[in-house]
Amino acid sequence: MSEIPDSHPRAWSLKIRHRLVEGLKKKVVTESGLIAHGRGEAFDYLLGEKTIPPAEEAIKAAAATFLLAEHPVISVNGNVAALVAKEVIELAEVTNAKIEVNIFYREPGRLEAIKKELIEHGARDVLGVDEKFWTKIPEISSMRRIVDVRGIYKADVVFVPLEDGDRTEALRKLGKTVIAVDLNPLSRTAQWANITIVDNIVRCMPLLIKYSKEFKNVSKSELRNIKEKYDNKEILKSVLAYIKNRLDNLSKKGIIIDEVFNY
Repeated sequence: MSEIPDSHPRAWSLKIRHRLVEGLKKKVVTESGLIAHGRGEAFDYLLGEKTIPPAEEAIKAAAATFLLAEHPVISVNGNVAALVAKEVIELAEVTNAKIEVNIFYREPGRLEAIKKELIEHGARDVLGVDEKFWTKIPEISSMRRIVDVRGIYKADVVFVPLEDGDRTEALRKLGKTVIAVDLNPLSRTAQWANITIVDNIVRCMPLLIKYSKEFKNVSKSELRNIKEKYDNKEILKSVLAYIKNRLDNLSKKGIIIDEVFNY
């Protein structure tokens, strides 16, 4: 693929797509992962391709929840590894979380490819690849029911960016606190998670790391207050209201390209 010039008005989006294509070549990403990313991009356009206030509120609640957890785990799939491997590792270090690979499509060598991607970005310990530590969550029918006994199986908080809804629902029913990143506020994942960050993962991960670092100096009682005050249903309502108001304003004045996004 030819180099994408920084002067291109859609350079940021194109470079993200390119990282996913490279991930596909390395068996980290699947074809369905490319489709899922395209669907997410459509919702990102509705947000104006920026982190909106409800998303930042969810990020703060997620940071507090991570720091209060006894056994937090970051679940990594192919798209996450291709887009934010470095940030996943930094977040794990800041919050003392474990990293576990968990994927839907388990083609031969794919688990190892994702682990390699994480190791190359600095991860020291990656769970979910060694079969001797596998167990199953019976509530899930897909291959994502396979989890690591040292990770998701014993976790009290599970961070599931770019997740599928059935596993989010199952994890909730098992009593785990689920933090999700999903650009679609109407998805089953968004609806089932305890905390839903409606944002692009490449934007929200640096913010989640930032607030996690800041909140390490905050008392446990203050962190609990942040977590307990958070209402995911209200946040999702606020996201939908934001999108509606933005589209209403654009429709009243006509579609002005610069105000939708920068082509």
